[in-house]
Amino acid sequence: MNKLELQKTANEIRKGIVTAVHSAKAGHPGGSLSAADLFTYLYFEEMNIDPKDPKKPDRDRFVLSKGHTAPGLYSTLAHRGYFPVEDLKTLRHLGSYLQGHPDMKHIPGVDMSSGSLGQGISAAVGMALGAKMDGASYRVYTLLGDGEIEEGQVWEAAMFAGHRKLDNLVVIVDNNGLQIDGKIEDVCSPYPIDKKFEAFNFHVINVADGNDFDQLKAAFDEAKTVKGMPTAIIMKTVKGKGVSYMENSVDWHGKAPNDEQYEIAMADLEKAGEALCQK
Repeated sequence: MNKLELQKTANEIRKGIVTAVHSAKAGHPGGSLSAADLFTYLYFEEMNIDPKDPKKPDRDRFVLSKGHTAPGLYSTLAHRGYFPVEDLKTLRHLGSYLQGHPDMKHIPGVDMSSGSLGQGISAAVGMALGAKMDGASYRVYTLLGDGEIEEGQVWEAAMFAGHRKLDNLVVIVDNNGLQIDGKIEDVCSPYPIDKKFEAFNFHVINVADGNDFDQLKAAFDEAKTVKGMPTAIIMKTVKGKGVSYMENSVDWHGKAPNDEQYEIAMADLEKAGEALCQK
């Protein structure tokens, strides 16, 4: 895909996020929207995957360590062809396979059940080690929240990954600056994030704008060249990106828009989509 196609796809994924959370009357839109461009780049450009064969042995793996942003992952999987986009409206409904957090047993394309913060990266590290032990070619990607990295288990996993020189592992931190209780520097500052990963023997790539596809491409292209150590991509993003009243607002970490707010959000995204079509 070219950059414009990626931008259009990300905008559609954002519509899916807002629609799913509104339909569920619950969920986490803010961090799903901040990572929508990252999800789009991974699933439409970066990863070796096949929606027709979700379990193919040589596929690249993805673990959503910040599992509460499942609406972002689900919308991406749906638009990539793993299941019908229409099913996004069943998010968190009784009997739906689209639970509030990713479930590897019931959702096509989900490689790891996640949601308990701090644990996803450990699973990803295990997958990367498994690939090394098997002599397999696949790469492993995991997305963490910047609030999530306040969890101690994250650094235990990072220590192990660095020690084992897992150069098939890419850890991505969605640094949107906000967590459920406020600004991350006010709650329990993880800064400087890059220096911490460097201390654990990671190759670190700072992305000034993680909502920009050129910068994401440069980061992932660089990560592929790294040998002998894992990579951490620290990307600055805007929480709630794409929806006017959600951007940089901690209020939208974990609540659903009402009907009126839903209409405003969809109008914002429709307008953005029209602007992209005129490029």
